[in-house]
Amino acid sequence: MVVGAFPIAKLLYLGVRQMSKPVANRIKAGARRSEFFKNYVCLPPAQLYHWIEMRTKMRIMGFRASTIKPLNEEAAAELGAELVGEAIIFVIGGGCMVLEYSRQAMNSRRKEDELNETITSLQTQLGELALTTETLDAQLREMNRLMLSFPAAPATVSK
Repeated sequence: MVVGAFPIAKLLYLGVRQMSKPVANRIKAGARRSEFFKNYVCLPPAQLYHWIEMRTKMRIMGFRASTIKPLNEEAAAELGAELVGEAIIFVIGGGCMVLEYSRQAMNSRRKEDELNETITSLQTQLGELALTTETLDAQLREMNRLMLSFPAAPATVSK
């Protein structure tokens, strides 16, 4: 599904993003205050991100640097908190997409089940009508046989 083609989907995406920002900001603030969260959750991804980013930039520019200086703790904590916040926004958006997909799948499965029930009902009715037609055809043949077996009565002319 292309988000740009459906303005309501785009609006819903924007709404989810706006609602998840306060959650991400609260977690970022907690990450800045808590030493454990900062040291074990924020700093390692920030340093890894910085290392990958700098290495990629150096290769694009044609430099072959063997060592890349890590970020200072304050900058790494800020970058890590931003990464955690963006990851939370991404997870919330992804969760909404998964929920919407499962809802759509359930709706299509329900419609398919209803269609199968309708087809089964129509097949049952068709079978019953075929049986009724065969019964009526047999009765009609029996009536024709009986009419042909009786001698025709002479026609009486009255004046």
